[in-house]
Amino acid sequence: MNKSIVHMPALPSSAAPDRYRGCGSFAVPFFPINARGQPETVRLCTRKRDLTHNHHMAVSANLPSDQNERPRGQTMKTFLLALAVAVLALFLVPWTPAYAQTQPAPSSTQPQAAPAGTPTAILAAPPQATTKITSYTLPPDLYQKAHRRNRIHFRLELIGVVYGIVVLWLILRWKLSAKYRDWSERVSSNRFLQAVVYSPLLLLTMATLTLPLDIYGESVEKQYGISVQGWGSWSWDWVKGQLILYVIGIILIWLLYLVIRRSARRWWFYFWLLSLPIMVFLIFLQPLVIDPMFHKFEPLQQKDPALTASLEQMEQRAGKDIPPERMFWMGAGEKTTSLNAYVTGVGSSKRIVVWDNTIAKMNTQQIVYVAGHEMGHYVLNHIPKGLGFFAVLLFIAFYLGYRTIGWCLARCGAGWGIRGLEDWASLPVLLLLLSVFSFVVNPVASAFSRALEHQADQYGLEVTHGLTPDSGQVGAQAFQILGVVGLSDPDPNPVNVFLFYDHPPITDRVQFCLTYDPWANGGHGEFVK
Repeated sequence: MNKSIVHMPALPSSAAPDRYRGCGSFAVPFFPINARGQPETVRLCTRKRDLTHNHHMAVSANLPSDQNERPRGQTMKTFLLALAVAVLALFLVPWTPAYAQTQPAPSSTQPQAAPAGTPTAILAAPPQATTKITSYTLPPDLYQKAHRRNRIHFRLELIGVVYGIVVLWLILRWKLSAKYRDWSERVSSNRFLQAVVYSPLLLLTMATLTLPLDIYGESVEKQYGISVQGWGSWSWDWVKGQLILYVIGIILIWLLYLVIRRSARRWWFYFWLLSLPIMVFLIFLQPLVIDPMFHKFEPLQQKDPALTASLEQMEQRAGKDIPPERMFWMGAGEKTTSLNAYVTGVGSSKRIVVWDNTIAKMNTQQIVYVAGHEMGHYVLNHIPKGLGFFAVLLFIAFYLGYRTIGWCLARCGAGWGIRGLEDWASLPVLLLLLSVFSFVVNPVASAFSRALEHQADQYGLEVTHGLTPDSGQVGAQAFQILGVVGLSDPDPNPVNVFLFYDHPPITDRVQFCLTYDPWANGGHGEFVK
């Protein structure tokens, strides 16, 4: 569950806190997930994360829960961190799956006539009798588990920030970076070949030193019943994530120092410009190449034709057309008990993904609401808005890195064996500075993400209004199930929410579903008229 040294969403791992339970480096989950077994990302949405046992380095929109509701994603762990790490290809951080026990019975309500002017309800209410949701609650035993687990993840978040900085400092103090540079220069005078030698050595050292936190985070998820992945499978996912990271890292680190050598004064601006198309390309590539390395995907129409038809009806209500071939079923159950659905990719790679666990534990109405939330990210342009917002944060971070790295190298560079800014060995210094800046701005990034997630929750209620009897109750049911399965804390620490939650606390989301009713006096929704 640890965050990488630079605090960015990583390849999926089932150990990360559920707050990052997302899909995609810039994933925007419906229920936050932070598992190496799947977004980040982002979190974004970052995260997540993540490629965790679902490694995500691209932008996706997912459905997160309360306690992870920052969440992550997986950081997810943080979006700026996610962007910084994705751009520097430094590290991939895990995301966490959700805790699943007995499937909570979906709440039900008596069918109500749709208000005048709204479409006739086309999704039948679930046949089974269920309990009406009035607020997000957990039985006493689950409440204690959720609260303890959230406290553990909060401590790990804080420890991960400090520990990540300490690891980078130790790499500098022990002159490991300078040693790796010397080795790369002995191998070849060609700068790209030097990057091929230096980058994996540094990234592997960082990954190895932070591995204990990853393992502890995974053990916590196993203890609480969220991860069901064997250690052998978890380790293989970790290795695959590292290999992907090395490939991306070699290219990005080589480009970074190529730019630094060409322009010592404006490298930060030019590399920022280079990072933007690279991020978009990674977002495009993730669902096509990276995600299938960690999970099995099949066309949703083959797995659940009825659900596919219901989702198409919701899309018609939204005035959007996502063809069935862009809807996928993902087999997450072999690694995690968590629930999720997300929108990921860009252009021809854009798609809706629904986890098998979600289909197993929710009825059609609830899944359609979840998909409506994800549709909101798409219709409201949250992915381009998020990319723009975090590109600005990244711009500021790179500029601050440029303004401060000179002072750091002048003061300590010689003692660390660093010859200058253009030296490969200076990379850990830049990463350390970006880590500090990222932590400082993380509350801003988290607040921005929470605002987007709230909009998506609202859009989900509006687009399903008239399609399902009492869409607010259905939305509350979906969050209740997600909270129980994911052990989302009903009373999270406010500091934790402020610093790390990239989704609103699940208690707030349930309450919003139960109280949002612009149609009561003949009005209409803000996004769906």
